[in-house]
Amino acid sequence: MSPTDDTRGTVIPAHLLKGQKALVTGANSGIGRATAVAMGRAGADVVVNYVAGEEEADKVVEEIQAFGVRAAAYRADVSAEDQVVGMVNRMVEEFGTIDILVANAGMQRDAPFTEMTLAQWQKVIDVNLTGQFLCAREATKEFLRRGVVPEVSRAAGKIICMSSVHQIIPWAGHVNYAASKGGVQLMMQTLAQELAPKKIRVNAIAPGAVKTPINRSAWDTPEAEEDLLRLIPYDRVGDPDDIAHAAVGLASDLMDYVVGTTLYVDGGMTLFPGFATGG
Repeated sequence: MSPTDDTRGTVIPAHLLKGQKALVTGANSGIGRATAVAMGRAGADVVVNYVAGEEEADKVVEEIQAFGVRAAAYRADVSAEDQVVGMVNRMVEEFGTIDILVANAGMQRDAPFTEMTLAQWQKVIDVNLTGQFLCAREATKEFLRRGVVPEVSRAAGKIICMSSVHQIIPWAGHVNYAASKGGVQLMMQTLAQELAPKKIRVNAIAPGAVKTPINRSAWDTPEAEEDLLRLIPYDRVGDPDDIAHAAVGLASDLMDYVVGTTLYVDGGMTLFPGFATGG
């Protein structure tokens, strides 16, 4: 397999993000890992953020370095302001700047509404929403300080917020998660409106069902996968690379006129497939 091929054989041009510096949060597994690797494959130097799982993060770094680019693993809790400030400052010091932020770190703490504790509610909001706010704020400070460098990118900076189809689809038993992703949608749009005149592009990706550790029980048996596929018109469960490819595209100058948009990568889940026969 060549350095530009992913596990499904899709070719990502190795020069697409050449010379750019990317920070991917929650990048030691799942969607974050695939995105960090794809950024490196496309020519970017990559910081792999993690909060736990140092060994896994180091493996991601090694995989990215095999593409001939720089990579490093930084431990930081995205919900802790001092740690986010320290992480971005360290990246600017060691890598020179930041061009791309993929605010991916997220979590679930599921419970029926009347049984959900305040701690479960607050933790998910802190990581999924406040964490994206903090990372975007600190990255934007560097984008504004540096401005546009035309030989690197047409934009001063790119922010990709990792949302979910549940920013628009209610999800019983997951009120904290759905609320956090609904917040991400309007946060992204508001940031895009405010920052576009500064040539900073802010967009989001909303994955549907994707095979990641966070939702393993929904797809890791034939019975579970068959049940899940009833919600997906395209008749397959997504792979982390599906999201990673979307992130690379949004981060590149190929998408320079895309601002304030959510890209749904969901196999058609947001088409509400039940209405194909039940409407």
